[in-house]
Amino acid sequence: MESMGKKKPRPRRSFTTEFKAEIVELCRRGDRSVGQVAKDFDLTETAVRDWVKQAEVDAGERDGLTSDEREELARLRRENRRLREDVDILRRATAFFAQETR
Repeated sequence: MESMGKKKPRPRRSFTTEFKAEIVELCRRGDRSVGQVAKDFDLTETAVRDWVKQAEVDAGERDGLTSDEREELARLRRENRRLREDVDILRRATAFFAQETR
């Protein structure tokens, strides 16, 4: 018996910046709705709406973090996590060597 209404999850896909820009341009032209563009290119409507929203932020038409700011924030968070790990390692090493010298 076939599983009732359970879909296999779609594998995560990544798209180039150029592809996203083309999709956003199609949506902005107004020839087709966001839903229709998403369906035509086998994309989720949510993803296309997010791309359009981000393009508006990048163009200064909407408030929010630009793509460059998002990239910088992600980079800084990675760096902060790495530095916290370094400090934790040094703290443990200091405690270890303090016990060894006693």
